[in-house]
Amino acid sequence: MGITSAIMIISGIGIIAAVVLVLAAKFMHVEEDERIGKVVECLPGANCGACGYAGCADYAKAIVEKDAPLNLCIPGGADAAAGAAKVMGKVAGASVSLKAVVACQGFDCNTTKKYEYQGVSTCAAASKMFAGPSACAYGCLGFGDCKVACPFGAMEIVNGVALVNQEKCTGCGACTKACPKGIISLIPDDVNPVVLCQNVDKGAQTRKVCSTGCIGCMKCTKVCPTNAISVENNLARIDQDLCIACMQCASECPVSAIHVPNLRIYK
Repeated sequence: MGITSAIMIISGIGIIAAVVLVLAAKFMHVEEDERIGKVVECLPGANCGACGYAGCADYAKAIVEKDAPLNLCIPGGADAAAGAAKVMGKVAGASVSLKAVVACQGFDCNTTKKYEYQGVSTCAAASKMFAGPSACAYGCLGFGDCKVACPFGAMEIVNGVALVNQEKCTGCGACTKACPKGIISLIPDDVNPVVLCQNVDKGAQTRKVCSTGCIGCMKCTKVCPTNAISVENNLARIDQDLCIACMQCASECPVSAIHVPNLRIYK
């Protein structure tokens, strides 16, 4: 009799709880704007966060409920913006296509190692031991944290350096966040040259650790017709807004530190 009573009591509590949950769901239910789902369908579903929101669903909700800009989805580009604009009955606005660039040419043939690393095989871990095993303290460590982070399979490790497959890259920025050296950046997807180096040591020291590292010689600044190049802390930097891709800087660079990323041949 005791067991039967216990079962009846527990069953009763379960039924009451179920009724309460059903009533709560009914009275507390908030109708979601159907446009949110339609905007989500226009997005690539990468959930990369490049738009500044937690994921595609969060961005779609912000578009519908908070009037967020329609052109923030970098992986989706113009197509995603146009689709969202159609749902919202608005004009999408211009979308800038971005691509990731690894500012390093520290391939096995260009640099050496200062020690043999035998720890956890990640860039994040290796960088904590004397800035990593590479002779260049600023260069790519080549363990592939960026490759693991990339949701589109656009990163490759070739001869110790991460390279970007420009055809697969969507500019989501996941690789830039994963790199502990901060040598990966997003630039407009065009034919402008980039300084593929982040070494800020003096030229003589840079040459000791990498044959293709920028030595801050300023030859590139002297031939640039638009003054798009400056040298700060022994490192040349190109203002992409001023660059006209004349390629005079690349031709003048004595260490071949300047290249056009999407025309670059994998080594």
